[in-house]
Amino acid sequence: MSPITIRKARLTDLEQLLVFEQGIITAERPYDPTLKEDPIHYYDIEKMIAAPHIEVLVAEINAEIIASGYARLEAAKPYLNHETYGYLGFMFTDPNHRGKGVNASIIKALKSWCNLHEVFELRLDVYSDNASAIKAYEKAGFKKHLLNMRMIL
Repeated sequence: MSPITIRKARLTDLEQLLVFEQGIITAERPYDPTLKEDPIHYYDIEKMIAAPHIEVLVAEINAEIIASGYARLEAAKPYLNHETYGYLGFMFTDPNHRGKGVNASIIKALKSWCNLHEVFELRLDVYSDNASAIKAYEKAGFKKHLLNMRMIL
């Protein structure tokens, strides 16, 4: 297998990143009945690429973009023992490349970027019924912390 390269996303990657965004939405739609009908977007990827407080990364094999992810610096609640944390999102790996450690490579690079910004805690959201995503994040070192609950009125 060719080596996986992790690099900062560029505006020229936008077309593929928009495809990945729709892949995320398609994968998450069964877990979230509150999502509007298509077409929807979760992200303003173009602004995210340019933002100094967000690091958008892609993984490539042979110059083909196969995965994405971002870290966003966030202010922590004033009662917590840290001032900022890194929020991870836009985690997507092309189905043909899953199980090869691509997501773990992106998370590792995002952890390094957060450490450079003196951030030492990462957070992310995952649907409670998405067992495969939970397993992948636990494998990467994440632990369950809070359960967000909702009620339809």
